[in-house]
Amino acid sequence: MRKLKLDELNRVSVEDFKKQEKLPVTVILDSVRSLHNVGSVFRTSDGFAVERIILCGITGQPPHREIEKTALGATQSIDWYYYEDITEAVNELKGSGYKIIAIEQAENSTDLNKFKPKETDRYALIFGNEVNGVSDEAMKLIDACIEIPQFGTKHSFNIVVSAGIVLWDFFAKLNLNY
Repeated sequence: MRKLKLDELNRVSVEDFKKQEKLPVTVILDSVRSLHNVGSVFRTSDGFAVERIILCGITGQPPHREIEKTALGATQSIDWYYYEDITEAVNELKGSGYKIIAIEQAENSTDLNKFKPKETDRYALIFGNEVNGVSDEAMKLIDACIEIPQFGTKHSFNIVVSAGIVLWDFFAKLNLNY
């Protein structure tokens, strides 16, 4: 077995990426502190071709050296917007027909493996602060809550790991033809 070289990866240009079909998902970062986490979520979102990222509250915004360190240019390919108030962002998405889903440990949450996204729906997935999780303000506005089952002693994934798991799950379940 041989590793592929960079020129064998069939990468699309930023211009072509902007034109291609997207996963019907918007990622919302709710007061994410770490600029490295923000950059990594950009890179992961690029990898799964999400529609856009919405940055809220204290979440850092590009351009920033620490975001770019982990984003590796994904801040150029992924459309992003900033809202100081997450309720404004969520209400706009709700008004556009998005299903608002918190990725959080909460009462009556649905395990990720049991959640079935519909091909006809569009989703906004909220990932919260590294310490406090999804804000209480956002939790009051959600349509559903997804929890990633965990079986160890910590019951806590890094936000980037959570984003990768959930975005891959949506991508696989929606069975998009790329």
